[in-house]
Amino acid sequence: MRAGAYKAIGIIPARYASKRFPGKVLAPIGDKPMIQHVYERASRAGSLQQVLVATDDERIARAVKRFGGAWRMTNSGHATGSDRVAEVAREMDADFVVNIQGDEPFIDPGAIDLAVEHLSTHPDASVATLVRPCHSWEELRSPNTAKVVLDERGYALYFSRSVIPFYRDELPAETALKAHRYFLHIGLYVFRRPFLLEYTTFAPTALEQAEKLEQLRILERGYKIICAQTDYESICVDTPDDLERAQQKYRELSSVENGEN
Repeated sequence: MRAGAYKAIGIIPARYASKRFPGKVLAPIGDKPMIQHVYERASRAGSLQQVLVATDDERIARAVKRFGGAWRMTNSGHATGSDRVAEVAREMDADFVVNIQGDEPFIDPGAIDLAVEHLSTHPDASVATLVRPCHSWEELRSPNTAKVVLDERGYALYFSRSVIPFYRDELPAETALKAHRYFLHIGLYVFRRPFLLEYTTFAPTALEQAEKLEQLRILERGYKIICAQTDYESICVDTPDDLERAQQKYRELSSVENGEN
């Protein structure tokens, strides 16, 4: 599909009842709630014709209304963010639907554009997503990060919370990092709209349930995910400690923008 010959919309699923950090999307970073940072940065992506928040909570809807954003109310019983996004996308006209995480306040608009471009130029892919090189053994071995292995054309072969590939010869950590280019997954998805509506009707699969990674449902069903490589390092706010790091980064960015030392 030729660039510009498609309509892409960005939908930010946002719920209040997060298990690890309730109400996190409304947590302040600087003088704005986190959801506002996500919305404003996503709105800078040139590939998106529209950005809106999908939520089941009036408190989030009110916050979005206060900063002038668009939103849609959704069912409260969705199991995943993709399900919430699909409910909204079902009533909208679009070729591509971008699922943008509501807890990534520094999402890179250029990374969104890169993922959309990859889906537009890979007609055999149903989904596009982002990956970045891993430079740290701590990140690589953490079960909280999703690792991905790619084929020679950049399509995902498998996602895992384990270290993949595994070096049978038990190389030292630093040697292993140099011997192979490991990739971490960044949880932004660009769906072809018809596939999104179909995908969210699929039952969870065995690998998805084992790894707790919903993108495996796509691969297990035989569909393709094209991965766009970026150097953008996301900050995902899952805990109050993550929020402190995000607030610190915001202060640092603000100091740079204001010309402070």
